Amino acid sequence: MLQEVVIIGAGLAGSEAAWQLAERGISVRLVEMRPSKMSKAHRTSSCAELVCSNSLRGAALTNAVGLLKEELRRMGSLILEAAHANQVPAGGALAVDRERFSSYIDSKIRNHPRINFQISEQIGIPAYSVSAPVLIATGPLTADGLARNIEALTGAKRLAFFDAISPVVLNESLDHSKLFRQSRYDKGGGDDYLNVPLDKEAYERFVSAVAAGEKFGAHEEVEADMVADLRPFEGCMPIEEMVARGPDTLRFGPMKPVGLRDPRTGKRPHAIIQLRQDDKDGHRWNIVGFQTRLKHPEQQRIFRTLPGLESAEFVRLGSVHRNTFLDSPNCLDRTMQLRGHPGLFFGGQVTGVEGYVESTAAGMVAALNVARSCRGMDLLPFPEDTATGALVGYITDPERKDFQPMNISYGIMKSYFEIPCEKKSGKDQRRIKCAERALDSLAKFMDLSGFWTGPLGRLSA
Repeated sequence: MLQEVVIIGAGLAGSEAAWQLAERGISVRLVEMRPSKMSKAHRTSSCAELVCSNSLRGAALTNAVGLLKEELRRMGSLILEAAHANQVPAGGALAVDRERFSSYIDSKIRNHPRINFQISEQIGIPAYSVSAPVLIATGPLTADGLARNIEALTGAKRLAFFDAISPVVLNESLDHSKLFRQSRYDKGGGDDYLNVPLDKEAYERFVSAVAAGEKFGAHEEVEADMVADLRPFEGCMPIEEMVARGPDTLRFGPMKPVGLRDPRTGKRPHAIIQLRQDDKDGHRWNIVGFQTRLKHPEQQRIFRTLPGLESAEFVRLGSVHRNTFLDSPNCLDRTMQLRGHPGLFFGGQVTGVEGYVESTAAGMVAALNVARSCRGMDLLPFPEDTATGALVGYITDPERKDFQPMNISYGIMKSYFEIPCEKKSGKDQRRIKCAERALDSLAKFMDLSGFWTGPLGRLSA
């Protein structure tokens, strides 16, 4: 008789892991604190709520996150299934209607006969064993009580950094006569994004306004005792942090005008601001890359100085919050198990992976090994020539120093550099070859592990 597996956290990783285990006949108790206790970033009680962007990023295999998504799709990921079922136009990216996406997953999880969904705040770490594992997938917003217990168990100093989310505006409140539709280099549908063109003078006014705007202080948005440890993560840098690095930083970041041409002038603007569709019907649009810790009245005042946004109605304003993650190189092995603690696993962003797809992949790796632990089988790390294995290998490498959260990239896949590439123009071909090798390796691993085929395969298969 298999023991019940406890999973703490119903975000992307926890939901994925719960689904994968339940589909294989393993009973799961999924513990989620919302809505009895809300984090500073969440707004709903739904499983797998997207609190930042609605984009799962690039879809092509020439992009490492595209390869990671393809690996997850082949592994039967619930998160990828939900994303494709609730996709919205986003050029070459996979973006979703965030509310429908979360509702899709929420319904699947809560209605599964082998998932016991429990709403409560988990402060202590539940008893765990090899036959009755525990998976902690509480994400970067892990509540203080549980975080303190994790810190006490690991003996490692908790790490934290600033993270911020972008504003979302109502489409009908925009002046479309001042905007133009185009994707960079006409990718995807060619006109999936709304663009706010800025000339040099308008750009400089905006940069000055952001620099002078009143920001949230650390004591207002995060715990005062964490101020000394907070630092911004490069992949989610607030716009005011970019402005502080130099007046042209935004033009080489989220406001870069490359690959775009204003049809009214026939020229490339000095700078642009892009808006990406945030829901299926196109009612809400996300201001791309505009994570910010500007105070809410300041956001409204400054963003309404932009062409086309003079009367913008904000569905969501930007905010900043603390992100917490394990010192995984010193804590976890490549199966996502805590070193020296058989039966205790971690998954998702609390392990130091960054991004929705990466979090899902970490949940998938944990789910495989939790299932094998339940059945008394040897744990299995993913092969490092897959994107999934390379990502987990990176965050669990004990030789890694000064650990920071990591997105998947071909730059952390050793197999990528084993493929010869004589010309710069051959970079895409090199990536395709790397992706083909990864998918072939994944297929062999899936057969080997028995998680997707054979006795541990899906009950419905």
